[in-house]
Amino acid sequence: MTRFAIDAPTALRIVRERVPLGEHRLVGTGALRSQVMQLLADEVRAGSLDEPTARAELEALAGLTVRLLADRVSRATAWRIARRLDWAEIAPAELLAVASLQADVLVTDDDRLAAGAEGVVERMRWAEFAAALS
Repeated sequence: MTRFAIDAPTALRIVRERVPLGEHRLVGTGALRSQVMQLLADEVRAGSLDEPTARAELEALAGLTVRLLADRVSRATAWRIARRLDWAEIAPAELLAVASLQADVLVTDDDRLAAGAEGVVERMRWAEFAAALS
């Protein structure tokens, strides 16, 4: 069993592509569901996704088993990571903190997160993740 830390785009792809997780576990930041909801809302506003589909995907996300973390240790670790990387935004550092504390691998295609993960946690792109689970 592998514990995968996931970002919002990865969570949305898991839902959309109905990726079977088997015995593997997912972890994310406490804000993950809100971040996915924002992605869906952006797509609806842009006209690239209709509202009923967005709401169905949001409902499917609610059924996805993800351990969401926003505890003191995660926050303190995120603070240190953001300061070390000189990031003004804390949210990406929160994901790196959760990944480093609770996961075996970070799944993201975000280049900034990938660079920040260097030396912190192993990183896997979506294609590798999907292939590993199929």
